[in-house]
Amino acid sequence: MNKKQKKWLKRILLALAIFFTVMALDELGVLAGIFGEPGALYASFTLYLIPYLIAGHDVLLKAWRNIRRGEAFDESFLMAVATIGAFAMIFFPDTEPHMAEGAAVMLFYQVGELFQSYAVGKSRKSIAAMMDIAPDYANIERDGALVQVDPDEVQIGDIIVIKPGERVPIDGIVVDGASQLDTAALTGESVPRRADEGDEVISGCINMTGVLRVRTTKLFGASTVSRILELVENASEKKAHTENFITRFARVYTPIVTFAALGIAVIPPLLGMGAWPDWILRGLTFLVVSCPCALVISVPLSFFGGIGGASKLGILVKGSNYLEALSEVDTVVFDKTGTLTNGTFNVVAIHAEGGVDPDYMLSMAAHAEAFSDHPIAVSIKEAYDGVIEQGRVEQAAEESGHGVAATIDGREVLVGNDKLMAAHDVSWNDCKITGTILHVAIDGSYAGHIVIADVVKDDAEQAISDLHAAGVERCIMLTGDRDEVAHAVAKQLGLDEYHAQLLPGDKVEQVERILETARGNLAFVGDGINDAPVLTRADVGIAMGAMGSDAAIEAADIVLMDDKPSNIARAIRVARKTMRIVHQNIVFAIGVKVLILALAAVGIANMWLAVFGDVGVAVIAILNAMRAMSVKRD
Repeated sequence: MNKKQKKWLKRILLALAIFFTVMALDELGVLAGIFGEPGALYASFTLYLIPYLIAGHDVLLKAWRNIRRGEAFDESFLMAVATIGAFAMIFFPDTEPHMAEGAAVMLFYQVGELFQSYAVGKSRKSIAAMMDIAPDYANIERDGALVQVDPDEVQIGDIIVIKPGERVPIDGIVVDGASQLDTAALTGESVPRRADEGDEVISGCINMTGVLRVRTTKLFGASTVSRILELVENASEKKAHTENFITRFARVYTPIVTFAALGIAVIPPLLGMGAWPDWILRGLTFLVVSCPCALVISVPLSFFGGIGGASKLGILVKGSNYLEALSEVDTVVFDKTGTLTNGTFNVVAIHAEGGVDPDYMLSMAAHAEAFSDHPIAVSIKEAYDGVIEQGRVEQAAEESGHGVAATIDGREVLVGNDKLMAAHDVSWNDCKITGTILHVAIDGSYAGHIVIADVVKDDAEQAISDLHAAGVERCIMLTGDRDEVAHAVAKQLGLDEYHAQLLPGDKVEQVERILETARGNLAFVGDGINDAPVLTRADVGIAMGAMGSDAAIEAADIVLMDDKPSNIARAIRVARKTMRIVHQNIVFAIGVKVLILALAAVGIANMWLAVFGDVGVAVIAILNAMRAMSVKRD
């Protein structure tokens, strides 16, 4: 509880103490004994005003300011009119006084508001604690000494030193040292990750054991920690349809109930249907009950809790609208490489044509891929034992989805799939080994092929099983790989469909076709630059965040920080739980309100029941909303 809330609580406790003291004096007849029967009424009126003003003066001031700005219809206005009206009943002759109820309504309204403030603050603090990953400084080497500088001052290529216990301030590659990294704040994973020389490290992790020297690969503003914080900060700006409905509902609802209360107070006595005091009291009670606090607070808090709960699992949701869309997903479409598989390719076979030296063919392929960072290119370069001399490469052009055409030592080299060979009128031989086949042609003649295999992620099969268990009807894989490779992966994982040999543009077209047959929303999961268009087109785009490309993360609506496909089912469960809580709060709040409003209109509900209808319903709805923050890792 912050200072403001503590001060607020002290004010409420003081008002409550005075209120119950006055109530005891009134009930025991002490006031009547001192002031006589007529004077006791006005003494009681004056004494009840003290706790009323102590507790509610800020509500009255807010209502007055809003009226002056032309924004009268809010809960402060409803509370002010209803409670002032309750006190004003003393001026009606032969009418039972309602000062105690008026003071009680204001007191318990403030108790409810304090509880709401505390609940919202606690939720925000929980998320802030989880997202407390921004580094305060970076250690940079200058003149042989370590200097602490602001992370914004570090440039790409600078060497920073990260000591045990410090956060990694900027993304980079380890150039010296080895350590264990705590990635829990980013990925939700409690098991530390090993970082050795040559490994990539991402900002926001905590260095646990050894000293690391890291060469930065990004500026601080573009690093992982900055992107995460930006996503969390902007999440509240993207409201779900349900949240927008509640906002619009409150704007229309408040003036309607205000005029309805006025009608209840004025029209029946004008028609001779009863005494003015009775109908005015009904109108005031109607006003107290009508406050939409439970809806206005609990629904956004439910979404906020759901986003916070997902972040505990290393799942970043960019807005409550995406959480709502995720809850309605019935079709999940996966990219293969880097999403269902590790994306770490290994050369498993080299089949050279007769008369072609396999080592020479591999050398030419490695040089052709010299400037590419694609996982397949990296695997070829790693398989080549020699030194890649980039000066030998006169030119190299990547043909999207096909491969690479390069000029090496004056010779024309093609490295890619069968479509690349067909495009250049080169005949090729197929291979029976399951994997990605890279054909190599030199000076227009087929030289052979290299077989590369990718490894399925450890939790990929479980991810598909969990999605089916969660009610997802179809799990589909899209890949640019050959049909045999795609079929083997689909069969191993238990996928419902797969579509192979697709170019980036083909993936968008395929998603369009799947969208036509999907009954609910479609989610696409990818990690590469060529996945960005599909991530944008899907109802929900999910990107692999730890190793995914910046373009994919930027285009996606949800980011999985630990690259585990099994977290998709967890994200769907969190989204559906959040929406269940939202709908429960809407039905409960509106249902109880309508019931008590009806009772107030016919004169059955009194001010005390009105207090429950406002404060009690709000507190119960908020407690329910906070359940969205609670998640189970497994």
